[in-house]
Amino acid sequence: MKSTGFKLLVSTIASAMAMSGSPAKAEAQAAFRDLYDKSEFMIPMRDGTRLYASVYHPKNRPGKHPILLERTPYGAGPYGPTNLRTGVRGSRRFVESGYIFAYEDVRGRGKSEGVFVNDRPLLINRLKPNDVDESTDTYDTIAFLTKAVSDNNGRVGLWGISYPGFYAAIGAVNSHPALKAASPQAPVSDWFIGDDFHHNGALFLMDAVGFARFGESPAARKRSPVPELSTNDPYRFYLQHSTLAELTETYFKNTDGLWKFIMDHGTYDEYWQSRNLPSHMNHVHCAVMTVGGWFDAEDCWGALHTYRGIEAQNRGIPNTLVMGPWYHGMWAGERGDRFGNIDWGQQTSRRFQEEIEFPFFDTYLRGDGTPGQPEAQVFETGSNRWLKFAHWPPIERKERSLYLQPGRLAGWQRPGPQTPYDEYVSDPSAPVPYQGGKIEDRTREYMIDDQRFAASRSDVLSYQTPVLGKPLRLAGPVAADLFIQTSATDADFIVKVIDVYPNDAPGKLAGYQMLLRADVMRSKFRNSYANPAPLSPSKIESVSFNLADVCHAFLPGHRLMIQIQSSWFPLVDRNPQQFEDIYTARPEDFQKAAIRVFHSPDHPSRLRVGVL
Repeated sequence: MKSTGFKLLVSTIASAMAMSGSPAKAEAQAAFRDLYDKSEFMIPMRDGTRLYASVYHPKNRPGKHPILLERTPYGAGPYGPTNLRTGVRGSRRFVESGYIFAYEDVRGRGKSEGVFVNDRPLLINRLKPNDVDESTDTYDTIAFLTKAVSDNNGRVGLWGISYPGFYAAIGAVNSHPALKAASPQAPVSDWFIGDDFHHNGALFLMDAVGFARFGESPAARKRSPVPELSTNDPYRFYLQHSTLAELTETYFKNTDGLWKFIMDHGTYDEYWQSRNLPSHMNHVHCAVMTVGGWFDAEDCWGALHTYRGIEAQNRGIPNTLVMGPWYHGMWAGERGDRFGNIDWGQQTSRRFQEEIEFPFFDTYLRGDGTPGQPEAQVFETGSNRWLKFAHWPPIERKERSLYLQPGRLAGWQRPGPQTPYDEYVSDPSAPVPYQGGKIEDRTREYMIDDQRFAASRSDVLSYQTPVLGKPLRLAGPVAADLFIQTSATDADFIVKVIDVYPNDAPGKLAGYQMLLRADVMRSKFRNSYANPAPLSPSKIESVSFNLADVCHAFLPGHRLMIQIQSSWFPLVDRNPQQFEDIYTARPEDFQKAAIRVFHSPDHPSRLRVGVL
């Protein structure tokens, strides 16, 4: 096939995939069929279980080619030798270069045999030679493919986004010798501390309900049909279904899917600890590039901590981090030039695919394996530019404390003795909504939305700096140290970091309060996720926790705002504000609480940030 015609076919696939509707799909399938043949395998694992895989081989492309493998719980189809995908994600140069693409159903999903286990933990001590986990399944899959696929060059890359990102990360543990490069992207990493369904022990209600029955057995699905939870007013819906126990009884009583495991494990017990992926990312023998989005509502924590876990436990391997201005998986899209009301001024997704992702894989799968990527490539929002660092967090950053001040101010000096605290009443019957306006669903845009709706509430405290005369550039981790006093024995604390635009900013951005970073701490876990402890009413206590990293420039004319509140509903479940098992709480357990946040010389609440 001539080069011009080949590139035209690749372009046809890309264009058709960007369109909607069955004619576009049919066109893309036909074009992809002209470029690739498909084979299907049932691959035997060491315990005898067989896993389904589909493999796409390039047509009329002489020579040996690398394999890009994705392992997924979402289906490796379409199934059948004549049923082909419409194309592949990422740079079109993967297709132009003749890459082989393989997709595998993990155990118990799709056409694979065996039993599916959500977030299956690694086996630390294998007692028998045929003991299996996801790393052994990956190893056995690669061993099979490099022998069975005749036109491969003996080098394999592993990639995936979200749950497949988890499989890409865990598959790099005890790496097969043919696995040369892995890219976990938005990887699920810890479902209790920072990803998806819990943050610092607080349940992310809407996300958990939306995924509640994933992974349940066929028997449970047969016992109880999937409930209809659709509502155009989730704020009201979850208030009416006032407790998690009622939700369980009404909708999820008979499930053995994810919801059951969440309800059965309300603390950071062995179930969750064994699934802490970053702490188990050792014996990695391939190059790794972890990818995440600053505004990923699901797995921003996972990307940052997977990178850190690999870095800490695998000295000497090429290990890089890429963080862009993206929502969950946005980097796999066509453009990536804006999110919500914010315009990045460039096509960040396309740049990632062409200048970062493809060169990373090509270096190790077709090239000489000489590392060509900097340690960290991150997008600095605000200034809207890509930066490169030799370390992450950058060694150039200086840790500073931004203190809450009397008069609802924020500043770099420790607060004085005047007015030592601010206070509010947290009422579980009227929780602070997580978004302004009418809430219809859990949106991805809440990660960057205008917070003026919250600033006007009496149960939200807002502190802001004076107008900035020069850029304030923050990079790396953000930590909140709060001194609080409450009439309750438990409380949630949500801390938000906000970029306040000037009133003369153009269009919708005039006075915009852009959420930059926010997270929640369920205070009973303030000392230990495994052993919760009550607050002591009327005693001043310290509640400290980490927010995810940032890389952001607050521009001249802007302000930095800190907001503090005790509910974030229905994104996060309501805290009854009594020390108890919230998963079995009764309606009468939910009580108002008077809460004070201190900013005095002896109790200086603050944000700890890294300033470039």
